[in-house]
Amino acid sequence: MLNQRSRFLFNIAVFGVICSGVGFGAIASTSAVVASESSQLSMKFSFGALVAKMKAQAREAYEEPTAELPDALAALEYDGYRKIGYKRDRSKWMDTENFRVHAFHPGWLFKNPLKIYEVEEGAAEPFLFQAADFDYHDTELSASLSDVAFPGVAGFRLLNPLNVEGQMDEIVAFLGASYFRALGAGNVYGLSARALAIDTASGKPEEFPNFTAFYLGKPVEGAEKVTVWAELDSPSVTGAYQFTFKPGQQTEVDVTAHLFFRSDVERLGIAPLTSMYLYGENDRVGFDDFRPEVHDSDGLKLRFANGKTSWRPLSNPSNLQLSFIAARSPSGFGLMQRDEDLKHYQDLEARYDKRPSLWIKPLGDWGAGAIVLAEIPTDQEINDNIVAFWSPNEAVKAGDERSFHYKMYWGDEVGRSEQVLMPVSQTRSGKAGHSASDENALLRKFVVDFDASLFAESGLNGERLERAKPFIQNAALNGEVTFTDVRYIDELGVYRVFLDVSRDNLEVPVELRLQLSDGERAVSEEWLYQWGWGS
Repeated sequence: MLNQRSRFLFNIAVFGVICSGVGFGAIASTSAVVASESSQLSMKFSFGALVAKMKAQAREAYEEPTAELPDALAALEYDGYRKIGYKRDRSKWMDTENFRVHAFHPGWLFKNPLKIYEVEEGAAEPFLFQAADFDYHDTELSASLSDVAFPGVAGFRLLNPLNVEGQMDEIVAFLGASYFRALGAGNVYGLSARALAIDTASGKPEEFPNFTAFYLGKPVEGAEKVTVWAELDSPSVTGAYQFTFKPGQQTEVDVTAHLFFRSDVERLGIAPLTSMYLYGENDRVGFDDFRPEVHDSDGLKLRFANGKTSWRPLSNPSNLQLSFIAARSPSGFGLMQRDEDLKHYQDLEARYDKRPSLWIKPLGDWGAGAIVLAEIPTDQEINDNIVAFWSPNEAVKAGDERSFHYKMYWGDEVGRSEQVLMPVSQTRSGKAGHSASDENALLRKFVVDFDASLFAESGLNGERLERAKPFIQNAALNGEVTFTDVRYIDELGVYRVFLDVSRDNLEVPVELRLQLSDGERAVSEEWLYQWGWGS
């Protein structure tokens, strides 16, 4: 488990370094191959044909990708690789209005080159790349690669005038295994998504499926959307994916996935999200840092099929921490960066206040399952240590086929302006009791703020404080709530709830659940929290 966790964190850290590097990237060339050669490589393409191909491939034994890079590319190391930049005048799709394609350079950690194709009018032709597409910022390195043929690339990114008309900015980058990251307007890169999670935090080695080929649908003039198709392969599963990207304040991605299983899977993760949470208001103990908070996401938001909404603040536990939240065909879930106030981070470089939230909206009936949240201990902000996904209850067996359809929204938190219940705005914790109380590891105080600003016109204010009682269901599984209080704080526009919680055993996690009611109905999100074991 530790080795797999290290691999997971390292892969994510590498992806983050590369995608956030200033001026880093590789731009696709216009092609060095003559038209006659290119036409010989063209082939008919449709999503249906891709699905059939991957279904047939699942009946064959898995073949581990083999390194195919020429020596000059395989020899690239971090120092040389990080210098490589792209030439914007070599972008693909320069003849379209709203989209451009750039490629990531092969080499260094990315030794299994990907094939990328352009799809136009039902035909697919290879995108071809060469050293002339790149700025190497190193005369010796440039000379050594000038005559090297590229068998493929490490990944690619799409650009669009997302923020300023006429200025091309990144909207999505695919790089490493099945990882990708996208942006809404005004965002900087933060959390990531994956196509699929296999046996994550299951007690057995985690499997990382790989995208092995991409097909990029060339947009027609003036198009506001672009579609990407992908092949997925791993020892346990093959898959055919379709992504349709619509950039905006919230960049919308429509995802269709068809999966074909070669072997049994203990824990299948659909629409997996990965993020970083180092510390925040609720658990900054042990971090000697001038910044009040450091995280790409601060909570897991859930919306159940019955419309109920819950909020689970994230934490950085001392031991691996898992939460399973039953959710039959949920209406939505996602990792949010709800706090967007620069003053709360005080980081002028990382700009955690600009990291996007990511909301998953399942389409169709996903059946019985659970939202799984894994929180992995870390002491560095370069590591992604948070994983969330939906996992079906039904066992996945060799020969099974599964299909999923969902939408992703990258950017501002979905539905914030239409919030009908008071959202959780802050969670804090510390020593229980009063200022003169002694430290006791079996006692802890939790302070939860609910934002009442949207309810000024509804009459839910300080005058109705008597009716705003904490409505608690299963308040403390494996623990006991020994004190509660709720106050309306007019200066902050919040209802603040105080909880003192006791536990008998540090080795058993305490599950907390809290919701505000006005005496007749719920008026807030449900707050969920796990007071972890060994802490």
